[in-house]
Amino acid sequence: AKALLEIAGPQSRSWLFTGDEVSDREEWKRFAASYDKKSSIKREGDAKAILVVGEDGFPFPAPIVQKGGKWAYDAEAGREEVTNRRVGRNELDTIQAMLALVDAQRDYVQMDADGNGLADYAARIVSTPGKKDGLYWEAKAGEPQSPLGPLAAKAVAEGYAGKAKSGKPEPYHGYFFRMLKGQGANAAGGKYDYEVKGRMLGGFAAVAYPAKYNVSGVMTFIVNHDGVVYEKDLGPNTGSVAQKMTRFDPDKTWKKAQQ
Repeated sequence: AKALLEIAGPQSRSWLFTGDEVSDREEWKRFAASYDKKSSIKREGDAKAILVVGEDGFPFPAPIVQKGGKWAYDAEAGREEVTNRRVGRNELDTIQAMLALVDAQRDYVQMDADGNGLADYAARIVSTPGKKDGLYWEAKAGEPQSPLGPLAAKAVAEGYAGKAKSGKPEPYHGYFFRMLKGQGANAAGGKYDYEVKGRMLGGFAAVAYPAKYNVSGVMTFIVNHDGVVYEKDLGPNTGSVAQKMTRFDPDKTWKKAQQ
């Protein structure tokens, strides 16, 4: 990471690092490995060149430009290119994660994970320690996996631990995920609470929003028990807006995401 900052300049920090330490580390580790295998400079005219790395000829996002007789990386052009690449990848991954969450909720109901005999959904993504009130719990030897067990195993394999060193939740592929406990007037069936006497009997919903707006992602995504993912650009204040959401309420400003 330090080497990348030295190459692209300190002004590149805002787009080199997204707030998702695992994703950042893996992304630039792949770049470093490709660079070690093969690298070359491709000229594009008299005042521009591109660093090309790896067997596939992957172009470094920031072009090298000549200004005042000196060559340097164009950090601003690099920001736009790397952001476009990363955002597109993270958003597609997040849509798939939301669909996996829907499948996990349906599995949760069928297996009666909490053993209460009710067809209720999970109120949490990660269970309270010692309980099965969420879509993921650490299964004991001989026990079946939790509904989100396969996705959690994949995340762990990628380097995610669920929480950062600070103890706070960490983003997954650049996004934070949170459950919602009701829906608004714009959802099919109108406004009502999913939670009845402490049980999620009326349905479920979730929101996923970028950890760092316009760096790790742009769109915010919502989904409920109908399994249709919606997306919306909540703007620069995405984090605070998404954290205040309590209901699944896709009005006309929300569009169906490509699934």
